[in-house]
Amino acid sequence: MRLNSTLVERTLAQYPARLVPENDPVVPKLVDLFGDHTFFLDQNGLNIVEPAEPPREGVEAGQVVELAHWTDARPPKLVPHDPEPTGVVIEFEGAD
Repeated sequence: MRLNSTLVERTLAQYPARLVPENDPVVPKLVDLFGDHTFFLDQNGLNIVEPAEPPREGVEAGQVVELAHWTDARPPKLVPHDPEPTGVVIEFEGAD
């Protein structure tokens, strides 16, 4: 799922990650591998946000899904794997 700027801000306010900017040269490769999403990096790896069951009625929500994890190599590298839900749910209440 591609997030608009409001949803990106709400995601980053609830989830300690770094946005991969749209103009980053790696984004086209990520889109080829994983589809058209907004990508985030955290201490565990590469993630996206997918629609999720709302935690309560009337609240839109997304779930953070990990697509790749960091290796212990120096420098660390990302290793793709099957999508894994992280259990982190982002509330988009009042999002545009």
